[in-house]
Amino acid sequence: MNGLRAVLVCFVMACTTVVSPTAAASPAVVGARGWSALPVPTASAPATVRDLAARGPGEAWATGHEEHAVDGVRPMLYRWNGRAWTRDTGFPGTGEPGSLGRVQFVGDEVWILQNHRGEGRILRRSAEGWSTVALPRTLRTYQDFAAVPGGAWVVGEDDTGLKVLHYDGARWTTQSTPDGVLYVMGLTARTADDVWAWADRSTGGMAVLRWDGTAWRDARVPLPPGSNVHTILLEPSGRATIGGSQYTDGVPRAYLMTFDGRTWRTAYPPLGDAHLADMVRGPDGALWLPVRSDRAFQSRYARLRGSRTTFSYGPEREDAIDVRPRALTRAGSSLLSFGTVEIYGSKPTLMSERRGG
Repeated sequence: MNGLRAVLVCFVMACTTVVSPTAAASPAVVGARGWSALPVPTASAPATVRDLAARGPGEAWATGHEEHAVDGVRPMLYRWNGRAWTRDTGFPGTGEPGSLGRVQFVGDEVWILQNHRGEGRILRRSAEGWSTVALPRTLRTYQDFAAVPGGAWVVGEDDTGLKVLHYDGARWTTQSTPDGVLYVMGLTARTADDVWAWADRSTGGMAVLRWDGTAWRDARVPLPPGSNVHTILLEPSGRATIGGSQYTDGVPRAYLMTFDGRTWRTAYPPLGDAHLADMVRGPDGALWLPVRSDRAFQSRYARLRGSRTTFSYGPEREDAIDVRPRALTRAGSSLLSFGTVEIYGSKPTLMSERRGG
């Protein structure tokens, strides 16, 4: 009798495991225990986050601007030292009108695109401290910035149209783009002779451009019809990944294009209309990005590995009505996010979260 009872108990447990609603309904959702909240020194709300980049586990920088009653906006810079976020107020132009944009690591230095009183320049931080590199002309719009050892690029627009400014470490030149390019939306660099950009065509649609050390050329990437490009992720292995959205009957859906050096492949992960601009390669080899959360009190992140997409949530935040990571980066064996959180009854303030480490 006892033996029969044991068999029945085992049978019931096995059935429960197979048909458990929790096991069946949520295999693609990871609990919040992987993410933890990090304190961030306050900024004048509302604050806007522009970029986040890390050199390793012990150094990351977050940029943006904060509201100011007199000046409109003022630049905002935070540094992660592996243990805590601190605010940096020692750079040229701190406390003056302007904002900070893209962060790049060039050798042992940190380079940041700065809009200072309406004029663009590059902040450089070395072992000796901060310095600036002036741009050769003032642009109406400073759209993006990329820098690697041996070269830096700033793209934007002035009253005469598109401008691509190149710095070789000694002087600036203005580079021409292929015919039909109306506006460069963004760019990224792997080396001084391998730079990619995504641009609007004057005839409609988008194009991917590539600088080979001699000229900008149309890379002839077979983008999905009716699509936008949000980002291009370049890796030392030669792999390239394009993230964007395709519009079909006015409805956007996210797409990924991967390039192995010979062939482009396109996939449509279940991300809805997610904006893939903050997509990064995580320490686990998967692609990660923050996505719109279905929970007002928690952030949400997507992980893409092959054909499988999973989601995880950040820590619960009491009285939050909008938790929104604005930028994501890999910091050694961890992922760091930086963004804003809006608590009921107040304006958005800064937040940061970490997974791993």
